[in-house]
Amino acid sequence: MAHSKYINPFTDFGFKKIFGEEANKDILIDFLNAILPKEDQIKTLEYKQQEQLARRDIDRKAIYDLYCENEMGEKFIVELQRAKQEFFKDRTLYYATFPIQEQAEKGTDWKYELKGVYVIGLMNFTFDNSDEFHHNIKLRDEKGNTFYDKLSFVYLELPKFSKPLTVDSTIFEKWIFAIKNMPNLDEIPSLLQERTFKKLFKISEYSAMNETDKVNYEESLKTFRDYVNTLDQAKEEGIEIGEKRGEKRKAFEAAKSMLLDGLSIDKVVLYSGLTIEEVKSITL
Repeated sequence: MAHSKYINPFTDFGFKKIFGEEANKDILIDFLNAILPKEDQIKTLEYKQQEQLARRDIDRKAIYDLYCENEMGEKFIVELQRAKQEFFKDRTLYYATFPIQEQAEKGTDWKYELKGVYVIGLMNFTFDNSDEFHHNIKLRDEKGNTFYDKLSFVYLELPKFSKPLTVDSTIFEKWIFAIKNMPNLDEIPSLLQERTFKKLFKISEYSAMNETDKVNYEESLKTFRDYVNTLDQAKEEGIEIGEKRGEKRKAFEAAKSMLLDGLSIDKVVLYSGLTIEEVKSITL
């Protein structure tokens, strides 16, 4: 099978290969600093456990793509979202509650002082009709004044970004261009010669990966392609998977296909719109 020169960052493997490995932590820091406001720049990061357990057994748990902490103890959740889903904003708000709750200090006279929490979503879909694709959101009052600055949501609607590279492109624009176009490039663009981008493309080159990584990438790429094909077929039939009542059958078919392809139950719940109980009831 012919491969693109560079791996697809929208696959689970590709995203975590680029941003989730200790040796490539500087890549993640540079990327986050490109999309965050100047006052929120990061110096160092530490990867943390991606799975957050609920405080009670009856509560749901959260599994992030990436979960990090900077030198000031601030928490960063980084998520790659491939398709539109019901209650997307609710889910990201729910995710933010875990790094907030884990800061509670037991057995001390804790005064509820919290470190900042950032939820960053790279979305391969759009959630509104505006032209803006880069959203920096904090809690504000009715006059537009910041009420609380320690909880931030950053959403990037990648389909809305179509700017070509120019000599005037910002680092932020270069990053978005690279992420969106990497699988379609045959070489590093001449306007992406900064150290960060040279390393980005070097670690993303398929032929340079070891055999284990190649196998893992192949599996991840197949899952990604099958999922995209499932969505395309559903859209052709006028069905939004999991988003319309009375169309459960299609959602169950898609979920079964994902399970057979090796996706975890949590990922199938996330992508199909079914509940965890509905996914667990599927017979393979």
